[in-house]
Amino acid sequence: MSEPLLQASKLTRRFGGLAAVNNVSVDLHRGEVHGVIGTNGAGKSTLINMLSGELAASEGSIRLRGADITAWSQPKRARAGVGRSYQRTTLYPEFSVFENARLSAQAAHARPWAVWEAAHGCAYSSGVARDALAAAGLTDKADQIAGALSHGGKRQLEIAMCLATRPQVLLLDEPLAGMGAEETERMLALLQDLKREHAVLLVEHDMDAVFRIADRITVMVNGEVIASDTPERIRTDPQVRAAYLGEGH
Repeated sequence: MSEPLLQASKLTRRFGGLAAVNNVSVDLHRGEVHGVIGTNGAGKSTLINMLSGELAASEGSIRLRGADITAWSQPKRARAGVGRSYQRTTLYPEFSVFENARLSAQAAHARPWAVWEAAHGCAYSSGVARDALAAAGLTDKADQIAGALSHGGKRQLEIAMCLATRPQVLLLDEPLAGMGAEETERMLALLQDLKREHAVLLVEHDMDAVFRIADRITVMVNGEVIASDTPERIRTDPQVRAAYLGEGH
């Protein structure tokens, strides 16, 4: 297996006397979807916030392409290639789908010296936005108002906005939440396409979807990893079945 794009080692995050994440290690490889599952309060969102730089680690280290980024801020990590989506929709609902993607591209490729040029006229940002919308399957909806998209369409747009920052690592926090069957199928197909060029971390509650799409699954309970393996081995792991999936899964 190739070297991981993102490597977290023995991460711990404490809030007072509570360890929300305790001694967690995870490797993310290009070409793989790495699922993270666990019950509410297991530490999944805290982990993704630590990887993205929104929460500092109390202990442990994070490396991106071999470089230690543990002390880097979230904007610096984003510029270096770590992109993420959120549980809650974070769009500009009054703007067009294209403009949402273009603004994300512009934020990642700011040109403060170009005071003579209207931001919407930047050929680079517009080109990156079009590429991102195409990758997310939204080219035909580029001119629509973002707030008028379906729930699934909005989640696709969030991923397009993430792609517009040109990331190598995608940290996706429950992208399937609230989706119907048809929207879920579209999102899974999108993730299958995206993993070819990215390392993908998927935090998700839809177990059927995770076991279908993930190449590797890490299971968290009370802030700790109890198992990390292929979907086939996770499904039959006695500790996982007892703690999370249930004997009938």
